[in-house]
Amino acid sequence: MRVLERLRNEGRLPERIQVDHGPEFISLVVDQWAHEQGVALDFIRPGKPTDNGQIESLNGKFWDECLNQFGFVNLVEARERIEAWRQDYNQERPHSSLGYQTPAEFAAQAAARGASPPTPLALPKPELPQTRELIL
Repeated sequence: MRVLERLRNEGRLPERIQVDHGPEFISLVVDQWAHEQGVALDFIRPGKPTDNGQIESLNGKFWDECLNQFGFVNLVEARERIEAWRQDYNQERPHSSLGYQTPAEFAAQAAARGASPPTPLALPKPELPQTRELIL
């Protein structure tokens, strides 16, 4: 809620937030806050984590590489270790979505191009099985 309140105070509220059905998002407090701010909560389909694949991938990495690696003694230690992981993930680590560059390298290349929009990476299309079923 602190992050959402900070966004509100900065005048940067989103129109909608895509969320799963975890307890942190189905609480009455979050629902009431979103309603009062005019922010729609867009729930993914139950049992369909692929509807929110990017965050599911991040959550998996966060659990595997940070939360499951340490036994936190107190909240201060937890915050310090989590912040160190976040800094590494957001600034130091190469990302496949950025052509295996670090975010800093990618940003420097974008700035060198005159801050033009980043060039999309061409990814090979996976071969899809032949089916008569259409999944939306």
